[in-house]
Amino acid sequence: MPTTITVGARSLFVTATAWVFMLLGALACASALLQNAMLVSGVFRSESLQVSGLFGLLIAHLPWVVNAGLAVSLATLVSAVGLLLRLDWARRTFIALLLLAIVANLLGLWLQQEVMQSVADSTLSTAALPPRALGVFGGFVTAARVMAVLVTLGACGLLGWIIRRLMSASVRQEFA
Repeated sequence: MPTTITVGARSLFVTATAWVFMLLGALACASALLQNAMLVSGVFRSESLQVSGLFGLLIAHLPWVVNAGLAVSLATLVSAVGLLLRLDWARRTFIALLLLAIVANLLGLWLQQEVMQSVADSTLSTAALPPRALGVFGGFVTAARVMAVLVTLGACGLLGWIIRRLMSASVRQEFA
């Protein structure tokens, strides 16, 4: 019996993924444009915010980070539209952007932990807490740090699953 291949059949997975990432890309672009407007108006000046160390370094490079985020957001939006139209270049670009997001999230784990440590240290140095409250506070900090790692790893796992589905034979067939 001959095998029938339905080329061009549209799966709900690709359509839903495209719509979700078009929405996320549009929201991220709007957010980046708003952040750029705030940067131009001078809201995020390290001199006016009185920050130093890691946070001062981040604010000093904030325009570059915001513009890179805008570029990635636009690329995500464009590739998600192409994904909805079942264009193969868009599928490949979308996979590359998801890989970039996974790498950025994994590298961001370090920054998450540094921020949490900085917040905990600054809180402990300025507030006189009783010893029992210190234990509770330390427990909350530990729980927040563990949850940040679990959420990040879960998000990376979800993105990896989307990549795997987009590389499957049945989805590739839609883009033929």
